[in-house]
Amino acid sequence: MRRIVKLMEDWQFTYRNQKKRMVDLPHTWNAVDGQDGNDDYFRGTCFYEKTVPKPEFTDSERVYLQFHGVNASAKVVLNGVTVLTHDNGYSTFRTDVTELLRDKNELRVEADNSKNQWVYPQVADFTFYGGIYRDVEFLIVNSTHFDLDYYGGPGIQVSTDVKGKTGMVSVRSYTNKSPEEMKKEGLAVCLALADASGEIVGTAEGTDTVIKVADAHLWNGVRDPYLYKLTARLQQGQKVLDEIEVSCGIRTFSFDPNKGFFLNGASYPLRGVSRHQDWKGIGNAISYKQMEKDMELIREVGANTIRLAHYQHNQYFYDLCDQYGMVVWAEIPYISAHMPEGRENTFFQMKELIIQNYNHPCIVTWGISNEITISGKHRDDMLSNHHALQKLVKKLDPGRPTTLACYAMCHPFHPVSKITDLVAWNLYLGWYVPGLFLNDLFMKFYHWKYPTRCLGYSEYGAEGMPNLHSARPKRGDHSEEYQAKYHEYMLECFERHPFLWSTYVWNMFDFAADARDQGGEPGMNHKGLVTFDRKIKKDSFYIYKAWWSSEPFVHLCGRRYKYRAQQITDITVFSNQEQVSLYNNGQLVGTKRGRHAFHFKLHMEKENRLEAKSGTLSDSAVIYKCAQPRQEYKVKKGKSQNWV
Repeated sequence: MRRIVKLMEDWQFTYRNQKKRMVDLPHTWNAVDGQDGNDDYFRGTCFYEKTVPKPEFTDSERVYLQFHGVNASAKVVLNGVTVLTHDNGYSTFRTDVTELLRDKNELRVEADNSKNQWVYPQVADFTFYGGIYRDVEFLIVNSTHFDLDYYGGPGIQVSTDVKGKTGMVSVRSYTNKSPEEMKKEGLAVCLALADASGEIVGTAEGTDTVIKVADAHLWNGVRDPYLYKLTARLQQGQKVLDEIEVSCGIRTFSFDPNKGFFLNGASYPLRGVSRHQDWKGIGNAISYKQMEKDMELIREVGANTIRLAHYQHNQYFYDLCDQYGMVVWAEIPYISAHMPEGRENTFFQMKELIIQNYNHPCIVTWGISNEITISGKHRDDMLSNHHALQKLVKKLDPGRPTTLACYAMCHPFHPVSKITDLVAWNLYLGWYVPGLFLNDLFMKFYHWKYPTRCLGYSEYGAEGMPNLHSARPKRGDHSEEYQAKYHEYMLECFERHPFLWSTYVWNMFDFAADARDQGGEPGMNHKGLVTFDRKIKKDSFYIYKAWWSSEPFVHLCGRRYKYRAQQITDITVFSNQEQVSLYNNGQLVGTKRGRHAFHFKLHMEKENRLEAKSGTLSDSAVIYKCAQPRQEYKVKKGKSQNWV
């Protein structure tokens, strides 16, 4: 049966012709210079070398060398022979190396994130970390096995439907044998579907078949992310030659231009966040535990959907989305600037994204591009490429619609916005452009002009620094208070426009964008609800928790705005309770009834021990009256460099 031998430790790493040093995987060489600003992080080729003992395998087995992420291009050399090259920094790739293996094997990987005009991404508001930043392993399989040579896929495709109460699980499998060879050698694909308790609820045989599940338990998002387990066995008589397991969520979904998203026939408004995969001081070379921490925080805020931007994420994170019921928008990094020489790379990356992720029930739409009109160049070729991608996606997966995220300055009549099945906009009205009310105007206008088009908000947000504060928060001050004010407005705005099929906060976490210099901390995009190190939940985190989460809580905002010069100050409490009381130094300031956000006026004393209460729930903070406004709370004047 299948076995995996990890190759994660003791690699000799060569950086810019410097002396070799030992590193363990996952690894990136841009964990520091890709996060410190100046847009000067090293983009080029680095080398990873390792002496690998020959894994144990029999004459009836094959050995694949498998990579889950090398950014952005990889050249793999084994015992002096180039065994593969790969131009996609975010996907799985593998090759059969059985015939080249010796007792001791010299493995060399050239990882290259240098600038070019044919591999995406090249222009975008995030750092393109170089390195082997996901797992590397030997995959040992029987010489007769499910197909492993088709765009990194698992060799099986599972889709579901529901008719009445019966779940329809359609399974198409692929092996490395032709139909004629399958018949001649007496091979068969045997399928078994088990429920969450392990009980077999359906079986079938064949490479293209359907398993019917009576009274199916549906995968119902965060409410009930129920998963079945499908086991596919490639058998010769009673002998099992190869076996793979796939989590299976039985569900239906649809999109309506007037009513939004539906899951299993019921209205299910998609309200969630976008995620980049990097961490402070670590870059993209993150562990499974760090992925789990990301999911923990996303679940805490109460989101029910994630836009996994702007590239293919780790398979483990898609698995977490399946497990916890997060509806997913998955996309390729066809972003910002169309490159005529990169057309084939967009098709290649889209094939890998879909073929490798087809089985995940969490995914409901494939994203074709993001803000592709920023550069404005090669317009006709860009439109032609989008039409070709649309056709490709519908061929690879007819069951899921396509979408794209339009640049804020891409007008509603632009032809690129009419190619995909769904459409969404990255709009920062109220941040880059004055006037929060413009969000309402845009939504109303677009829905009036294109009543049959499903509209979403793929990005919206404002920079918020936990160390910057303002008594009168305003656009551009980067204060924690303005970020919270902005998001409070946006949530109310979305409630006024329930036809939106999705909304995605940009971003769940601060992330590295080395070309930026804003808010006094260069190299960062600070629009996250949580800081880059995942240690501070900004106040804006809690307005979303108040709207989305059923976990009872109260949160007293402004605890980091510790010293205030005003005689009367604003105190905000976010909560999902109906009534909140505020106390100062043990005395009741006031009680308010409402939803989500509760605003109080506080007459400051020298020391103010604040407590917000709702029943048995409470939160506290201490703030002080000072003579003059603290200058450290203000964003430093001078250079403020956006990435474009």
